[in-house]
Amino acid sequence: MTDENGRGFIIPIGGGEDRVKEMQIHSKFVELSGGADAYIVVIPTASMLSETGEDYNRIFSSLGAGKVEYLPITRRLDCDNPTFFEMLDRATGIFITGGNQLRLSAILGGTLLVTKIRRQNAAGVPVAGTSAGASIMSEHMVAGGQGNESPAEGTVTLAPGIGLTNAVIIDQHFTQRNRLGRLLTASSFNPFLIGLGIDEDTAAFIGPDNVLEVVGSGTVTVVDASKLTHSSMWDAKPGEALSLIGLRLDVLGEGCRYDLKARVGYPPPQFLGLSSGSDTDT
Repeated sequence: MTDENGRGFIIPIGGGEDRVKEMQIHSKFVELSGGADAYIVVIPTASMLSETGEDYNRIFSSLGAGKVEYLPITRRLDCDNPTFFEMLDRATGIFITGGNQLRLSAILGGTLLVTKIRRQNAAGVPVAGTSAGASIMSEHMVAGGQGNESPAEGTVTLAPGIGLTNAVIIDQHFTQRNRLGRLLTASSFNPFLIGLGIDEDTAAFIGPDNVLEVVGSGTVTVVDASKLTHSSMWDAKPGEALSLIGLRLDVLGEGCRYDLKARVGYPPPQFLGLSSGSDTDT
């Protein structure tokens, strides 16, 4: 659904989202896309499973979306299909599934189809992506790397994303796969970028005002490297541990918000204004 006040929501999801019970993340996406008036277009390209597109069609339809279709894009030539362009032009919500982010970027990267997605988002259409579909949203994409590692030179591989935002770099399945080290490494490459580590069954709903809200059962870890006073990245040897001094790290649960411009986090609204003291002994 278009937004007269600016671009549409950008919604990276950490993967492994609830698709059976409450489906909280998907429900909110359907609502933002227009509910019964929504026309949601699913892009299952990252997945090698033939049923992925149909699965998400079923999910969004069950949540009350007016119309849901998917684009069966499996090769770059498919990105020149004028029918797909027309579908994206009519879309009120766009959803990019999980799978392999390099497959996604290799097939979609630099195509008119990606330009259509960016233009639709700029015009107010919400774009959501889960797992690989989350990683590719930013201008700089985490393409691979080792989990369960301390930050070190060579522990993360970057590639171009589709550029819906140039303010953040996104990693997914974050806590479940111990990816803090590789997100810290990615952030050290360019401290301008805010690192977002998104847990499974968790999403960051980034609004037109560049304030994100956390939805789901896990957390979003925010890495702000803009105030680094020292980084050894520039002369680290392959595999060498990094020194990063002056990092700021916030861990946000459901309902927490984070202003990407001001680089400030906020607790859920019900906790704002409460005193920092406690009446309970611990």
